[in-house]
Amino acid sequence: MAEAADFQGTRPSPARRWLRRTGAVLAGAPLLAGLLQLPAAMPAGAAGQTSAKAASGSSTVAIALDSLSPSAPVEGDTLTVSGTVTNNGKQAVTGAEVDLRLGPRLTTRSAIDTAAQRTGYQEGADGTPVGEDYVEEFSKLTPGVSERFSIAVPVDKLDLGPDGVYQFAVSLSGETSAQPWQQVLGIERTFLPWQPGEADTRTKTTVLWPLVSTVHMTAETGSNEQQTPVFLNDDLAKEISPGGRLDQLLSLGKNLDVTWVIDPDLLASVDAMTRGYRVKNDDGTTTAGTRQAVAKKWLASLQEAVVDKEVVALPFADPDLASLAHNGTSVTGSLSHLKEATDVVANTVETILHVEPITDFAWPVDGAVDPSIVKVATSAGADKVIARSDSLEETGGLPYTPSAARPIGGGTTAVVADARLSTGFQGDMTKASASTLAVQKFLAQSLTMNLQTDNQRSIVVAPQRMPTGRQAQAMAEAVTALQSGSWSESQELTATAAAEPDEGATTEVPSSSAYPSSLRKQELPRSAFEQIASTQNKLDNFKVILSDQSRVVTPFGRAMNREMSTSWRGRADTALSFRTDVESYLESLVGQVTLIEKSETKLSGRSATIPVTVQNNLVQGVEHLVLRLTSTNPNRLQIGGATYEEQPVTVSGGHSQTVKFTTSAKANGRATVIAQLYTEDGQAYGRQVTFDVKVTEITATVMLVIGGGVLLLVLAGFRMYTQRKRAAAREADGDGPDAAGEGEDGPQNPGGPEDRLKKESGARPQAGDPEQPSDPAPDTPAESTDPSGTGERVDR
Repeated sequence: MAEAADFQGTRPSPARRWLRRTGAVLAGAPLLAGLLQLPAAMPAGAAGQTSAKAASGSSTVAIALDSLSPSAPVEGDTLTVSGTVTNNGKQAVTGAEVDLRLGPRLTTRSAIDTAAQRTGYQEGADGTPVGEDYVEEFSKLTPGVSERFSIAVPVDKLDLGPDGVYQFAVSLSGETSAQPWQQVLGIERTFLPWQPGEADTRTKTTVLWPLVSTVHMTAETGSNEQQTPVFLNDDLAKEISPGGRLDQLLSLGKNLDVTWVIDPDLLASVDAMTRGYRVKNDDGTTTAGTRQAVAKKWLASLQEAVVDKEVVALPFADPDLASLAHNGTSVTGSLSHLKEATDVVANTVETILHVEPITDFAWPVDGAVDPSIVKVATSAGADKVIARSDSLEETGGLPYTPSAARPIGGGTTAVVADARLSTGFQGDMTKASASTLAVQKFLAQSLTMNLQTDNQRSIVVAPQRMPTGRQAQAMAEAVTALQSGSWSESQELTATAAAEPDEGATTEVPSSSAYPSSLRKQELPRSAFEQIASTQNKLDNFKVILSDQSRVVTPFGRAMNREMSTSWRGRADTALSFRTDVESYLESLVGQVTLIEKSETKLSGRSATIPVTVQNNLVQGVEHLVLRLTSTNPNRLQIGGATYEEQPVTVSGGHSQTVKFTTSAKANGRATVIAQLYTEDGQAYGRQVTFDVKVTEITATVMLVIGGGVLLLVLAGFRMYTQRKRAAAREADGDGPDAAGEGEDGPQNPGGPEDRLKKESGARPQAGDPEQPSDPAPDTPAESTDPSGTGERVDR
């Protein structure tokens, strides 16, 4: 938006408007005469100060410069300028005229910065109108109303001089009822690069084109053989869909001569979507993803775009090197995660994009470096660090911008991106006016840099990691104009890094105290790396029991890489939630291999076996586990003849296994027993199960009593057997019914001597005697119908 004029300015009036303005002056003459006759004289200069104060800081008219085409004109072109003017004041503006102003030639990069930052109209500094033929008039600008303008002027009419950058502006002049004189009420400045012929020496420019996103995939996978990945949300699908941020970056970048800088995690995430995926819901459930076709199309387009192009691959998930250097190196294992993130890069990129990536570049956040960052960046194998000139500042007094490559010791090269060019598109580019100004300033800085010296130099443009769609469009417009211009030529990043460095260029890495505090505040804290280390320790204990470790190690390894991602900057709460979810999910998997709870067990006798069951609810089998059963009171109960006994355990996926332990009782009472799983290296696995064993040992005295009872039963049975044998013998000798004198009229001899004796004496039958000759006496006691005791039964 253009600022209103800070100073009251008057520009030469065309002849055809001279009479109108003269009339206005004459009409005001009586009023001026009256003012001069006022009795109370104002202090010298007070009137002028009051007028200046009234105009200063006002925002009477805002000018939006929406289009300037072509961005870098040459001879024979027609320059077209269009946009809008908006009256932000409370009074109508009359006699409004939109003019084009050509300002002075700017010969230094700092002069461009100064002009861009200046607000308000400054007479002389803002040049003169191009001419009365290139003006658009508005009879009245109503407050709050915007009017569009478009002015076309042949470049030849601008009378541009030597090659270079010229200040260029659009201004609006007019008057209000409060200030009834023609004055500049608003102005918007920009820059006009002018290089009509071929430059004697061209700057070799490397433009990095980043394809980086936030973290999208979780550590979770479906509980199936295919291991269907689970995504935090479906935002990645939106980014790669037509019109999405990543789709725009791809569509724009494939038409440019750039070096692609890609996060392999982005490739892996989109590739996972092509084979089916699930998306987390707010309630923790998941639903099937539906954007497989979009993912396939985006990947196919990217594969086509990078053919014969240079691809620089960052470590997996783009780890935050500064956070790691400042807060993570003191936590054991943190650097190993960076090494793992680097080791998987080549295979990931080659498999998906079918190109061999460059993997020896490290890119700290905003190119800010200090010795610790450089040390961490190179620890995983990188020997080139992409820095930025506002971090590695020039101190040697060179009168020009040196080449990007700088040897900084230890065989490491700092590739220093130009800060002005790299940060030119970080602002809000949603308005066309902002985009137009950014493009013109970018081209102006590039041309001025090329004119600094006849020495050919290699320059790097490293924009923000994740530009928005509108920022990407502005970047592409600027790069297109640059690559079609006559003062720059494209070059790959590897060639720039290998270029001969300028003598006198800064090679000293700034100290840690110089690292920007604004960036340090956004870093991952030490607690983040401690939580990652805790998750890794749990994973190490878990993986040793798995029959197929890769099913767990790979997704969790990549998840821990994502926990260190640069994309978490400014999102501390979200980062903590992600780390916690990863650790919690790992704990849930560990809990799938567990011991079944046991109730109190009763043990009768001197020895028995106690069963303990191991349940495996994982898809894959577990092995290399040892189950230990320990007696807390070995004086009462021993396991396997000692305090404890161990047995190996192997359980197939989705199954359970029961392990039996031999026990021996030493005394009556309760004994607490602990069951615990261990890995083969002695690390406890999972929670322990504790249960009581009630020992009811049988003593020698009790055994004698039981033995006596059994002997009596045997004797009684022998007596009954003898009696039956005798009765059968008597019947055989003639003592049956006929021998007893029984005739047709009834019994003649009612019973033998023993029967008659029993009847006469009234004796009752003895226990154990058969009631009838055909009913044998029972030889076992009746079965008890009492309920069984509580507790588990054990095998004896």
